Formats: sequence, structure tokens, C-alpha cells
Amino acid sequence: MMSESLLRETLQQLQQLPAENEIVEFKEAKNSFDFNKLGKYFSALSNAANLKGNTYAWLVFGIENKHHKIVGSQYRPIRKDLDSLKGEIGNKTTNRITFIEIYELWLDEGRVIMFQIPAAPKGFPIAFEGHYYGRDGEELVPFNLEEIERIRNQVVQTDWSIAICKSAGINDLDEKAIAKAKENYKVKNPRLSTEIDNWNTATFLNKTKLTINGSITNTAILLLGKPESEHYLAPAIARITWVLKDIRNFEKDYEHFTCP
Repeated sequence: MMSESLLRETLQQLQQLPAENEIVEFKEAKNSFDFNKLGKYFSALSNAANLKGNTYAWLVFGIENKHHKIVGSQYRPIRKDLDSLKGEIGNKTTNRITFIEIYELWLDEGRVIMFQIPAAPKGFPIAFEGHYYGRDGEELVPFNLEEIERIRNQVVQTDWSIAICKSAGINDLDEKAIAKAKENYKVKNPRLSTEIDNWNTATFLNKTKLTINGSITNTAILLLGKPESEHYLAPAIARITWVLKDIRNFEKDYEHFTCP
């Protein structure tokens, strides 16, 4: 979460831009804003942030886009309605990617809403309702094939699974998960059962290639990491989600599962 002082500073920096760009979009949204258009901007700004090498982009309501003056927005004035956008957008995007955070700033000139949009993960362009969107300067446009392939090729060039988490150590792995992995490995390799019992943790991890010469790989964190170790995999998202919907396709409940 960003502090209010940092948000105000960020907003001032955005207002000082000579014009909107691929990762910054201003909308007046004085009273309302079309949800589908919001989703398209989410896709476009997320993809643009990836291509520009930024970790996130901004969509700002309550500011006119020519001179960047604050005009104030009454879009979803009730906070819980604003927060529900995270689930509403996530239901329609690739891998349920949604806002990092939605901030409200109450200024003398009026209310400003700042949507912090994550960059598309490496190798995964973000679609909204199955369609990819991008930016051409200030314009919202369909994401062209070359740009889609440029993002997808980010993971073709390297094997993500064997990449080393340089800051991670064996203490970032969950002991119960390691024990479970050993049992499963013995079931798959019964001839090695006795030998496996004599392996210490470091040997087991190296033998199964979850570590390379003792160094922790992305796979080791994904399968065996403690929940608080998930950050080592950023910008990749180590999460499985189940969603319960009723017969009208309205979301009733959900739960996220992370490492291990």
C-alpha cells in the first residue's frame, strides 16, 4: 500500500506529464464510466507496462486529459463498490489478474481515484473478455500480433522453471512440503526407496533437480516454498484459485491457494 503522501507526490508527477502515454491514462469519469471500457484500459495498460519495462501503470479518474486539471469524480462513491471492481475485473482477465490497488484521494479540488494496474507477467499478455488491447500513444487499440508475440517470447528464450532465485535459501522451503515430496518421490521410484531414506534434504533437492548445486530454483519455491516465499517468483504469480458461482454466473465465493 502506498501512503497518502506518496500518492499525492505520484499524482503531481503524473499531472506534470506533457501528455498521456502508454502507461498513464486520465479520465474525468465525473459520475460514471463504462465497465467494459474500463476492462479494455486495464488490458491495454497492463500490456503496455510490460513492454515498457515498468512494474505497473496508472488509470486515474477525476482528471481531465488535456491540461490534467482535477475535476473530481463521483464514480462508485461507496468504498465497497469500488473494491468490488477487483473481483469484477479479475473475472474477465487472463489468469484473474486484477488491480494492485485502488486508491482514493480527497483533495480540495475533488475526489481522485487512482487505479494501480500491474504489468502483464513475462510471457503472458493480458486479455479482457478474451481480447487483447494495447496503446498507440494515447489511443486505446487492439493489441497487434507483433506485440502479443513479443510478450509471449519473453519466456521462450529461457527455461523459467530452472532459473535460480538468488536471494532464496533452503530455509525458505516448507519442511512438511519437502517430506511430502520425498514420500511421493519414493512412490514413483520404489527401487530407490531405501537410498532416498538416507538422503538429507540438500541431497534430495539436488537429486530431484529442485536445486542446482544447492541453489534454489523457481520450481523449488513454487512446489515447496513457504507462503511468504512467493515474492521470489514475482512478477510470476504462484496462485491457484477456485471460484463458486450460482446459476446466474454471479460469484458467490472464492479462495486463493499459494505456495507450497
